[in-house]
Amino acid sequence: MPELHFSIEWPDGTTETCYSPSTIVRDHFASFTSYPMAEFLARSRAGLTAASERVRARYGAPCSLALGQLARIEAAASRFPAGSVVVFKSFKE
Repeated sequence: MPELHFSIEWPDGTTETCYSPSTIVRDHFASFTSYPMAEFLARSRAGLTAASERVRARYGAPCSLALGQLARIEAAASRFPAGSVVVFKSFKE
């Protein structure tokens, strides 16, 4: 299964490289696009959950790495006000 990494910029200017076990996250984000925090979180949940489900369909168990990445994104997002903006920088394969 092709995995990929993607880069985001948090509202405080810090960048983070994130992981997905599947390229399906490409369906949920566009490079160099700013997302309000709530939308970014919804897209992250949808994309990483879909990626985990692809792993489940293929190997019989969800992807703990994708679910862990989602948990890290949600924890980091909790540090910022709801109206903050996250910049989706790019995909890295």
